[in-house]
Amino acid sequence: METESEPYVRLATLRQLHQVVTDLNTARSLADTLQTVADGVIAGLGYELACVNLVRPDGDLVVAAFAGNAAAEALITGRVGSRASWERRLTMGEGWGDLRFIPHTEGWVLLEDDVPQWYTEGPEPRFEDEWHPQDRLYAPMYASGGGRELLGVISVDKPRNGRRPGAWGREALQMYASQSAIAISNARLRANMQRALVRLEREQQALRASEESFRQAFEYAPSGMAIAEMGGDQHGRLLRTNDALCRLLGRPAAVMRRYSFADLVHPEDIGLLLRTSAEGGRAELRLGRRDGSYVWVSLRNSVVADTADGPRFLLTHVEDIEERKRHELQLAHRASHDSLTGLPNSAELRARLSARLCQRPYAVGASAVEALDAAYGEAHDGRGETPGHAVCAPGGFDFDPVPGGGPFDHHVHMVAPEGDVDDGTKGLAVLFCDLDGFKSINDRFGHNTGDAVLIEVARRLTTGVRDGDTVARLGGDEFVVLADGLGAADAADLAVRLRNAIIPPIRVDGRAVRVGASFGISWASCGMSVEEVLRSADQRMYIEKRSRAKVHRRAG
Repeated sequence: METESEPYVRLATLRQLHQVVTDLNTARSLADTLQTVADGVIAGLGYELACVNLVRPDGDLVVAAFAGNAAAEALITGRVGSRASWERRLTMGEGWGDLRFIPHTEGWVLLEDDVPQWYTEGPEPRFEDEWHPQDRLYAPMYASGGGRELLGVISVDKPRNGRRPGAWGREALQMYASQSAIAISNARLRANMQRALVRLEREQQALRASEESFRQAFEYAPSGMAIAEMGGDQHGRLLRTNDALCRLLGRPAAVMRRYSFADLVHPEDIGLLLRTSAEGGRAELRLGRRDGSYVWVSLRNSVVADTADGPRFLLTHVEDIEERKRHELQLAHRASHDSLTGLPNSAELRARLSARLCQRPYAVGASAVEALDAAYGEAHDGRGETPGHAVCAPGGFDFDPVPGGGPFDHHVHMVAPEGDVDDGTKGLAVLFCDLDGFKSINDRFGHNTGDAVLIEVARRLTTGVRDGDTVARLGGDEFVVLADGLGAADAADLAVRLRNAIIPPIRVDGRAVRVGASFGISWASCGMSVEEVLRSADQRMYIEKRSRAKVHRRAG
């Protein structure tokens, strides 16, 4: 049989085309797929040369695969042609469906552009449809979908039968280009998925390594560490604690998970803890141990955030600062207390007294209606005028806004009883005490005996007052007592009790010595300075001392 029939040729081509398309889908990588596309043109479509030009991310096309000529493959593989030059080629010549054929009569203008190309030799065509060595045939490959995104271009040359492809050959090439585009898209997808899986695996390995590193750092840290929940019904609950924190608080990890730091903190520090937790900052406060004692710690919080849901956990570093705090408290105590008697010193006395006073004098005689008006910023002074400062309620509360305070500053104004008659007014009594006869003891028996007397007097004064009162050593043999909530009669009775407590003999080194005491009573009132209050009590003490001396002289 010298020639084959057209139906037989088509069937054989279809079989070959089916085989090469099958090979496209079995390639293992993008590079293998591209080479399979080029090889398929040679094996299934009857061309001697084939080149696959792939669109790069920047839009230009690179020669990604070549088949049919090793020398040409080495020459142009990897070379790049600009997108503009390719778009020019795909609009020239004749359009065979999606294919683009540029005959040699038009293609000579493309010899100088930047698209990689090879040159084949051969005789001039002898008849109309014979293939010329400078004929060009391109099969664009478009991504599936309506956008017709260009993925690449298949270039073919030198048909084995020496003729330009007929209708069936063109259809087969176009169909092959379409299948090649699908195979390249799938290969890219697989490559992207493989890269993503590799990246994910690396990230997971890094995450596992990071988690293990964090676990070891957390568990074996020399200082306390805790993870607490943020948000929800269990906000603040401890999820995890390390051994150092459990040892510090004397509680096992299983028990710690029942608590939050709010359950363990000292009641006075709860506000500081809540502010610190919300801000993700640091604070120094006290946490309760299992034995009921408290330990000073430094808390440093880090909010562990989730990019989607916001803050999730609170990582807390707990450092034991008990020794440092004890040392600081000792230094603060030494700075504010007398080294001999242990009582608050003159500076501490002035600080405590200053904290109870303000610069605005107390407005006496405000009615309940005026006090209510004051709460709403409409205070009157009882004469139909609005004063420059707020009128206080009879209980001493000032509702006028003050600099640095809130809209209703609940400062309790200090008010002094009028005269020496007890009119029921309660105030802050200031009792100035000066020892009588102390100098003679100091001169006669020495400073050691004098110091022992001062220590005992301090003890007796402290024993004779209430828990909330202040007994301070002003200096030398002078003491000051601050007693709040007393009337005039109460203050006088307190002075008598304290004087009677001091009078009994004091035994020092086997001998009994006696000292007396003179008391001056003054009252701390807003609008007075600290020095004015102490000066008033000192003056009253000297008046009382002179009057008692006159009585003794008359009695003698």
